Amino acid sequence: MTVRSPGPDHLTAALTRLLAIGAGAAVANSYYNQAFLGHLKGEFGLASGAAALVPVLTQAGNALGVLFLAPLGDRLERKSLILATIAALVVALVGAAVSPNFLWLATASLAVGLFATVAQQIVPLAVHLAPAGERGRVLGKVTGGILIGILLARTISGTISDLWGWAHVFWFAAALMTAVGVALAIWLPRVPPTTGLSYAGLLGSLWTLVRTHAVLRNAVAVQFLIFAAFIGFWSNLALLVAEPPFSFGGTEVGLLALVGVAGALAAPIAGGFADRKGPGIVVSSGAGLVVLAFLIFGLWQGSLVALVVGILILDLAVQSSQVANQARVYALDPTARSRLNTVFMATMLAGGAVGAGLGGAAFAAWGWTGTCAFGAASSTLALILSRKA
Repeated sequence: MTVRSPGPDHLTAALTRLLAIGAGAAVANSYYNQAFLGHLKGEFGLASGAAALVPVLTQAGNALGVLFLAPLGDRLERKSLILATIAALVVALVGAAVSPNFLWLATASLAVGLFATVAQQIVPLAVHLAPAGERGRVLGKVTGGILIGILLARTISGTISDLWGWAHVFWFAAALMTAVGVALAIWLPRVPPTTGLSYAGLLGSLWTLVRTHAVLRNAVAVQFLIFAAFIGFWSNLALLVAEPPFSFGGTEVGLLALVGVAGALAAPIAGGFADRKGPGIVVSSGAGLVVLAFLIFGLWQGSLVALVVGILILDLAVQSSQVANQARVYALDPTARSRLNTVFMATMLAGGAVGAGLGGAAFAAWGWTGTCAFGAASSTLALILSRKA
């Protein structure tokens, strides 16, 4: 049974900013712990591999949340679902902050990752509330907020953990999410569910959506390949710049990551262009720019200027293609946007995992040239597929 939703509520500029901030603050919780693993090693007497269990479990929680929580946005009243998930996230963050031992912290990290996917409830809600002719622009703003949250998370976490200890990072995050939850409780409108499917029916319908919509299959395949190239780059960048001629440490890598803020600022522009000209040209242009970025990385190895220019192009391209592909996907079925987002994000995250693995293997075998070749090949295939959309 399908429950028809009313027309979109008025989405003000202030509410759009609040949704972007909320999504960015939520997704940052999945990345805070990557900056203080050294502190965990010292406090709990861990080996490097054991300390890495914290971010691994957080990312595992993300995957579970995208698959099993995000689809509920179509079945339940969205404001209530978002607020309940934020409340659970705050509890998980407090639990992490008071961890008496590493096992407790690892378990809390899984819960943090699970409920941090409230960001993937906010994104389809923003699209639902936006007027039809402005969905790409709104999607770009919220996606930009997510990217800024990811980029700033490591910097904020590193600073707080160095000054006051890693537990204070979780206290900061809990306070921030409490403030976000209060603001959303005040200003977010209530949005009725768009389907009466059971929970099992919701999960079963994910495959039905993939089977039914060729546009969805094309969009997820293209973004899988683009994100694989993107993560293949970032997962090996620290290894590259640790060696001469760069000899950079973690702080410098963090500063290079902040170059990606340009991609966040450009995302609304790409979304607006997709509204006016159609998302297809934005997707193809994004894939082509990713190819260009890896050509720059490969041809001018050892040049810091080339590295910065390539990062600017890469982040701009990846964010633009993601916004445009999501606009294509959300337009397929207004009653299934949360489930469509689940399919899109789960596939994209899988692409990131593949990119980290293959990009790392290429680096181990052929050095930075191998990583660049992998990125160029993956993005070239994405460009070819995007032209068939």
